[in-house]
Amino acid sequence: MSEYGRGRGDDTWRRGSSYEPSVASSSSASSRARRQQPPFAVPEQRPSPGDRSRWFPPAAGRPSSSRGGFNRGGAPSGAPGSVSGSAPGFGESSRPPAFQPFRGSSGIPGSSGGHGPPGYRPPGHHRGSSQHYQQGSSSHGSEHPAFFAADQPAILDPRFNDSDQDALIGAFNRLRLRGPFPHRPGWGSSGTAVTLRANHFPITFPRTRFYDYTIRIVPRPSIRRIRTRIFQLLEQAPEFAPFGAHVVHDGGGRLISSRVLPIPPAGLDVVIHHYDEDEDGPSPRSVKYTMNITFNATLNTEDLNSFLSGDPNYRNFDALPIISALNIILSHHPSRTGINVGRNRFFFPDPSTTKPLGSGLEALKGYYSSIRPTFRQLMVNVNSCTTAFYKAGNLADAMLEFLQGGGGRLSGFVRGVRIQTTHLGYRNKKTIKRIGDRTARQQSFICEEYGNASITVEQYFLRKYDIQLQHAADLPVVGVGPSAEKPIWLPAEVCYILPHQPFRGKLPDDATTNMINYACNFPSVNADNIVQQGLRHLGLQTAQPLQEFGISVGTEMAVVPGRILPPPAIMYGRGSVRVDERASWNLREVQFIDPKPLRNWAVLVIRDGGRGDFLGPHDPNLINILNGFTNVCNKSGMTVLSDPAVATVNLPVKDLRADPSRNQAIDAIRGALRSIRPKPNVVLVMLSNGDKHIYTGLKALCDLTLDVHTVCCHSQKIRKEKGQLQFFANIALKINMKLGGVNHTLDHESLQWLLEEPTIMFGSDVTHPSPGSLKGTPSIAAVVASIDDKFAHYPASLRLQESRKEMITDLASIVQERLEQYRATSRRLPRRIVFFRDGVSEGQFLTVTQDELPKIREGCARMSPNGSYRPKITLCIAGKRHHTRFYPVEGAGADRNGNPRPGTVVDRGVTAIYDFDFFLQAHGGLQGTTRPTHYYVVHDENNFNADTLQRLTNATSYMFGRATRAVSLIPPAYYADLACERGRCYIHELLSAGETGSEKSANYTEAEVFSDAERIWGSGVGPNLRRSMFYL
Repeated sequence: MSEYGRGRGDDTWRRGSSYEPSVASSSSASSRARRQQPPFAVPEQRPSPGDRSRWFPPAAGRPSSSRGGFNRGGAPSGAPGSVSGSAPGFGESSRPPAFQPFRGSSGIPGSSGGHGPPGYRPPGHHRGSSQHYQQGSSSHGSEHPAFFAADQPAILDPRFNDSDQDALIGAFNRLRLRGPFPHRPGWGSSGTAVTLRANHFPITFPRTRFYDYTIRIVPRPSIRRIRTRIFQLLEQAPEFAPFGAHVVHDGGGRLISSRVLPIPPAGLDVVIHHYDEDEDGPSPRSVKYTMNITFNATLNTEDLNSFLSGDPNYRNFDALPIISALNIILSHHPSRTGINVGRNRFFFPDPSTTKPLGSGLEALKGYYSSIRPTFRQLMVNVNSCTTAFYKAGNLADAMLEFLQGGGGRLSGFVRGVRIQTTHLGYRNKKTIKRIGDRTARQQSFICEEYGNASITVEQYFLRKYDIQLQHAADLPVVGVGPSAEKPIWLPAEVCYILPHQPFRGKLPDDATTNMINYACNFPSVNADNIVQQGLRHLGLQTAQPLQEFGISVGTEMAVVPGRILPPPAIMYGRGSVRVDERASWNLREVQFIDPKPLRNWAVLVIRDGGRGDFLGPHDPNLINILNGFTNVCNKSGMTVLSDPAVATVNLPVKDLRADPSRNQAIDAIRGALRSIRPKPNVVLVMLSNGDKHIYTGLKALCDLTLDVHTVCCHSQKIRKEKGQLQFFANIALKINMKLGGVNHTLDHESLQWLLEEPTIMFGSDVTHPSPGSLKGTPSIAAVVASIDDKFAHYPASLRLQESRKEMITDLASIVQERLEQYRATSRRLPRRIVFFRDGVSEGQFLTVTQDELPKIREGCARMSPNGSYRPKITLCIAGKRHHTRFYPVEGAGADRNGNPRPGTVVDRGVTAIYDFDFFLQAHGGLQGTTRPTHYYVVHDENNFNADTLQRLTNATSYMFGRATRAVSLIPPAYYADLACERGRCYIHELLSAGETGSEKSANYTEAEVFSDAERIWGSGVGPNLRRSMFYL
């Protein structure tokens, strides 16, 4: 066996297709002839070790022959295409690390961007499809924008009176009956006080009762569109008319009334005959549904008032039923005037604000609203967002536009789309169930109408309808039959896409860029849009249901107190840095605090038809780049001790029909890497393009089979002279961390609490299969933990687990695994654990304490023979998927774009009443409206006070190893998210089966899919990598 092998066959990545990442683009589906050349080429000659003048900079202390000094400029972070992270020190600061391009149905975060590897979904955004973009992810221009509502006084509410707030904390401290989570220990006081507006609006409601009813539909329709129509018909039913004016419903199974309904004890039955809106009435074939309305509960708003006041007796009051009822009331109006996409999000078609995105798509603006209980005030959180919709029009035109925009396979674009046929002369609406693998000229069927003859779709439409198809040879047919197994084939050009349909798939690159540009606004513009347009569209001022229930919503944003925490001092091995107003610093004249020498390393040049591909190991441009890179490494303290071995691989031409996952290309890369002797410690990979199949296949190959570190970058981007030294620095940051080095640390005062006793910091996250994955594809759990008192290194444990299960199944053994590495490094066990859990919704907080906390304790108990090891545990949820935004009211609290300054913390006014939580924006938002992170303590044995935890969280946000700036999510949680994304590379073929047109979904059971994932995963990350931060 080769020294690279770990008992794994060469066919590890030969099966299956690929996965559908949240954002990455896919290449054109065109097929080309295979190149008539070897799959890879190994250089026959390399510069001799003594010929350092060509390859390497002069020794330290001598002048460099390369472009001396550190240039201005920056390079995008992430790979492929660039190196993730940011080292703005080599000149002017660049973009922050790629924390949140766009993830999941929650959308693009409102703060600074960057680029990640193909399929990269940043923390808090990595579930579901990528259709939602919260307004304000970048801004335009460089002038300081005006503050929102600058002409209005920002007066704090009397509820923030210190004596009242102190009395509230005192009452909590006297509580004998504890709640499910730790109560708030106090209010933070550190930092400089500032005043902020928040996108929360006060709600007033009467002291009264609401009445909660349950609606059951028999038979229960599985399609949401049909359920919505049934409720519309219910409102028109005579039985419903007597009380229709004072009830609202959620369109699912719940009805709220302001009065008691006169219905029998057994409930009211209403029979509905279904028909569509554009039909005149039911037909004899209409499906009959019976809707049964029964009383469920009485909701007393007096209880909610007591809960809001902080009454200790209401500490454990379940406010969810009445709050969700209020959400139904507020959603009644926009659910009729807008398009409901996702939870509490409503979009409003308007030609003046609709933005074409290309690829057959367009963007619509919308708004999110949700009730939030705060101390002495009920609030509604309103935020703006943008999502992609199908552009109404001819399906064939949309399919061609999608292909031209680089959207990948058509199956993910057209499946599930509602269309109306144009060839019958009457309205005939259908849903596309599947896309064919043949064109209208190729697809044939047995036609009873013409004597059971075999006829093609093209021939049938010419003979039956006298229609000469224009795309009979270049577009596949679509299936609109009663099921995917029995389709009725139609040519796309006789199908018209019905309007107002959200696109739930992966956006092509061009559409993504257009969406980001459209959704970007200065904070003041974003806030003004919420107040001027959002409240009106959502009907929060004049809607009839609000008046019927006695509810009113204020027109001005809440004014809340905040504080700006100072940044920590950043420590390097040599030299000092200054943190600027954007929470970033530069690396000029400094060296890493623990630089590792670069020896036995290699460079892999991938040639795949890219414009910036290097010619080979003797390409002068490549030589200059390697010379510049090693110069930067030497200046940072990473002494380069050996020449790199350089291998070149020419990949087979893409053939997305025969090899959609490009397994042949990965085999060629495998051969090129195995030809390098001796086996390198780390490989710098020059990617030809952004092909996600190459990137994920390469990472899986090197992590699981070859057990070697890799750092990827785009050949075309590393060639650019502008920002090139910045680019080199980004690579050096990552390589040093992967090799076990430490780039920077903080001053002792900032780490004081962590250093008082042996402490370990954990971070965890779970990522789920995206749309287009095979049913049964497992979720991936990742847990990282520090290994010593430097709090710089966080090796990771990865596990496959049940599909779409959020709680970590194997957490006990993972915690044991992480503690064992801590003990092996530090020669002791920690006395304290601070655990940050990412990616959990508010409804799952209690489940974390009931499911995961016992497993953490079990993992600790396994570390001692008698199970007596019991460190003090603090468990904190770090959430990014929320809609709270803050807007400064004066220059002292604002950055250059009008966002809050880095270090802004808010723990009053829009936070929990009883529980210990706070919002922290540790990072500097370079563009758009920044999103703070919501930290929520669900268990605390370390007895944190507010200031200590807030300062610690802010300070450690400056410890992200591959960047020279504070990040928006505390590093342990951020690292866990990155580790999850690396795990997605390993089961790429299952995650994107829909994108590559795999037929496994039709043939595999869920158990077989899971078993296939386990086979691919094997024994996991190699033994050399698993004790390092291989996932950076």
